[in-house]
Amino acid sequence: MSEPVPVIRAVDHGTARLLPDVDRERAWLLTVDGAPQSYVDLDAPAHLEFEYTRRLGHVLDAVAAQGQPQDVVHLGGGALTLPRYVAATRPGSRQRVIEADRGLLDLVTEHLPVPADAGIALHTADARAWLESAEPDSADVVIADVFGGSRIPAHLTTVPYAHAVDRVLRADGVYLANLADAAPFAFLRSQLATFAVVFEELAVIAEPGVLRGRRFGNAVLVAAHRPLDVGLVARRTASDAFPARVEHGAPLARLLGGAEPVRDENAVPSPRPPDGAFTIG
Repeated sequence: MSEPVPVIRAVDHGTARLLPDVDRERAWLLTVDGAPQSYVDLDAPAHLEFEYTRRLGHVLDAVAAQGQPQDVVHLGGGALTLPRYVAATRPGSRQRVIEADRGLLDLVTEHLPVPADAGIALHTADARAWLESAEPDSADVVIADVFGGSRIPAHLTTVPYAHAVDRVLRADGVYLANLADAAPFAFLRSQLATFAVVFEELAVIAEPGVLRGRRFGNAVLVAAHRPLDVGLVARRTASDAFPARVEHGAPLARLLGGAEPVRDENAVPSPRPPDGAFTIG
């Protein structure tokens, strides 16, 4: 059998590459303009390679009873890593993936197809525009992992965006977002302030070195109207191969400090990562 070869294609928002993993027979890394976007093992859809995706996975495991199907909206598609994970760990879930880059979706579905019975529907649309027109109270979980290049678009960082998320979530729903920042955490703190306008319960999950200001990195934001099972998530993230810390309650309030919510009129994209932070050779 011939070995898999890289696939390179111009998509709507850059140049995408699908790179085979030499250590896992049917595993692939997706990059866009050199920045890693997703990792998928077609033979093991519950395998989450990236640290931040494992942290998202820990929260997904905790939002409902084990194996219970959920209605999940994914803002940002990538290689459909998390939709595959939910389909594998919560069979029968109904999932909608909102991805602005049609070319990227076409590339992924051509080379890394999902099973026809996985319950995953794909939509090409802007994330916020889709939320604002979607059926209200229709999702148990909304997951945002949207980057324009290496930055989160400004219109997905504001109070009206948070209200659009809340509109689609059910009363006991949970919002998860992959963010990226570094000390002094102006962007992360602004997002905490923004989502605190809409949601009563917030938490942040990040690697301790990031929280201590040692480097630029990912932080997972969790928001809900109901109490979160912080203890379960904290135990799982602490025991991960790359441990993370969950900030909640008083420590999170200290991190938030006096940050102000972001309005549409003063929104800016997330900070640009330093050279080499998220790129591969």
